[in-house]
Amino acid sequence: MAVNRDEGGAAPRAAADAWLSPGRFALLLGGLVFVAFPQVVLGWETFVLRDFGVFSYPLAYFQRECFWQGELPLWNPYNDCGVPFLAQWNTMPLYPPALIYLLAPLSWALGCFGLLHLWFAGLGMYWLARRWTGDPLAAALAGVVFAFNGLTLNLLMWPSHIATLSWMPWVLLAAEPAWSQGGRKIIVAAMLGAMQMLAGGPETILLTWLLVGGLWLTLGKGNRIRTAARLGTVVLLVAGLAAVQLLPFLDLAAHSQREQGYADTRWSLPGRGWANFLVPMVFGSTWGQDVFYQYDQYWTSSYYVGAGTVLLAMLAVGLAREGRVRLLLCAAAAAFVLALGDQTPVYGWLRRVLPQLTLMTYPVKFVTVVVFATPLLAGYALAALRQKRIGAKPVVLFGALLLVLVAGILSWEKLTPGPHDDFGSALRNGLSRAVFVAAAVALLLLIRRERRSQGVAAWAALLLLASWLDVWTHEPNQNPTVSPRVYTPGMVRAEQEMKPEPTLGESRVMLSPAARQVFDQVRVKDLARGFVRRRFGYFSDGNLLDETPKVDGFFSLYPREQAALGGLLYSATNASFQRLEDFMAVSQITSAADYTRFEPRAAFLPEVTAGQKPVFLDDTNALAGILQPDFDGGKEVLLPLEAAPLVLSANPANARVLSHRFGLRQVDAEVDAEAPTLVVISQTYYHRWRAYVDGQPAPLLRANYAFQAVPVPAGRHQVRVVYEDRTLQVGAIVSLLTLIGCVAMWRRKGARSSTRGGASSARF
Repeated sequence: MAVNRDEGGAAPRAAADAWLSPGRFALLLGGLVFVAFPQVVLGWETFVLRDFGVFSYPLAYFQRECFWQGELPLWNPYNDCGVPFLAQWNTMPLYPPALIYLLAPLSWALGCFGLLHLWFAGLGMYWLARRWTGDPLAAALAGVVFAFNGLTLNLLMWPSHIATLSWMPWVLLAAEPAWSQGGRKIIVAAMLGAMQMLAGGPETILLTWLLVGGLWLTLGKGNRIRTAARLGTVVLLVAGLAAVQLLPFLDLAAHSQREQGYADTRWSLPGRGWANFLVPMVFGSTWGQDVFYQYDQYWTSSYYVGAGTVLLAMLAVGLAREGRVRLLLCAAAAAFVLALGDQTPVYGWLRRVLPQLTLMTYPVKFVTVVVFATPLLAGYALAALRQKRIGAKPVVLFGALLLVLVAGILSWEKLTPGPHDDFGSALRNGLSRAVFVAAAVALLLLIRRERRSQGVAAWAALLLLASWLDVWTHEPNQNPTVSPRVYTPGMVRAEQEMKPEPTLGESRVMLSPAARQVFDQVRVKDLARGFVRRRFGYFSDGNLLDETPKVDGFFSLYPREQAALGGLLYSATNASFQRLEDFMAVSQITSAADYTRFEPRAAFLPEVTAGQKPVFLDDTNALAGILQPDFDGGKEVLLPLEAAPLVLSANPANARVLSHRFGLRQVDAEVDAEAPTLVVISQTYYHRWRAYVDGQPAPLLRANYAFQAVPVPAGRHQVRVVYEDRTLQVGAIVSLLTLIGCVAMWRRKGARSSTRGGASSARF
């Protein structure tokens, strides 16, 4: 690669770069966000595709309802017969910016929440690239590309994911000064890291700190012990500040279906997925709702970063002698290999070495590192090009190579089409990307050669616009929008008019396995109509918008026994578990004639019963027992073998539940029994629930494999079951003490800096 020195173009560059100040870039990026999503910013329409409509929005609605009731959303009683909510982490109940959609109208604010983080991600990348490259145009390009690429746009469907990603460049930006200078920089890095932690995207958080570690190994020279101590302090402070969220999450993870040995390697990056970095619409199809997806993974609709960005990243290979560039190249290469999942032996080996990786699903998520590193590499190459450290010849050669690759990919698609390929669309897509490659080559050469400040500024502006336009046009809209009316609360309950009506503590609705399979797979062209049909069928977590209790739901983590039971209930569309459905208080089930309607069931038990005969079985036989057609939850209760010493009587008893009431995290019942017996609650068993009889602690037993039971003596008694999360309480104390410590450290470092004229602010 030719390397030349600057020939006196520094002054025109400086004058041309003046318009790319941080404030002006923030306005520019905000303008691009508005141009891309005016209907969302103005509140005319909102997102709805895939998980945004059936997961993200309903969970935000539930959190908002709890907020306005003065409740912390510890437990969701409406889905899966009850499931932990705060401990899920990606529900963001403790993330401070969530106040945006808790206070403002939800149908407008939740979409804007994602767009604000999209803007914040680009701004953070701008600052990081500006510090690393020293070039405002390179920083602006990196910021635009990081905010607008296929993966980041896809993440708008998950507010937690886009929020977590937006903090990634900020954490790296703060980490280096923290270990190199110490002082208040440590507190700043800890605060930024804690904000990312509370946003709740575990995989992105892990990848962020792996990059921080790699950066320290690359640049943390000098006194290694001192820099390691400073970085370790940052990590401890981040953990302490976020302990209120981390401890409940780790507790749930340890008792969830994602135990050691769990692995979900579906949705790896396809073997030929590298081609989609250049021609994004090959080897896949636009399914139902005109959104493109590859055949073997459906986690992201795209990870395209732009033709010009790829060209510049390729040019950055020649700068690998620089430490940060070498780190970015190695990280991107390693992430690409890991994203392939079990298609190479590397991912399986790494899972064996680090069993904690079993918590991570879908290896394609490693492509996040590639998308993070590529804009920075492009920024480095652009800065070097402007400084004449990269000649014109490599730009032309690599541009020609990309054009040849695009032609080869299109030929590959033509010769080996998939079952639903549309070669015409792929051809148009490839040819348009070729145009952007040619435009990038021309603009880079013009920027390198131009000596007039106005000319440099004009070509720079065109480069930024072309980079944004390349990504914005690379596929059909990844985030189609609809009228906010589709989210009207209570709409389904009002129109269904179910009798009996499922309400909290009384009975539940059940989406049939066949209906769930249809709703999960069928896509309707009319996005609003398709979503409303899903709402009327109570698919996924849509029932939260109607406050209707339901047997199933969609979450990342479930208590282990509940996950196993739910898997069996919905594993076969032809299976029927009538007696178990009776026990779970299912009063309405999907109509076989119309999956958007429900029909009443002839018999179901109350959610609180008493007097059953205890039967002691191991878990395998208990799970099999509740699925049997002769199981009668009103006459017997299946308990673990180890519960036998805690049960007051092995006989059935004449008992009545006089009253019961369910709250968001509490169940109260009044029971009258002629002999010692059990009160059985068809609510998910989780070890953070506590039982009290007449105000005194009592054992809470796991009943019927995945539910709850409380032993009570003879007579009339008040039974209370309360969700009491000790890990949350401990975490809150740790977080508060850490925050107090950070404030004290900040004040102490500030006072020392003032006393010594700032000389000691760099000391640890």
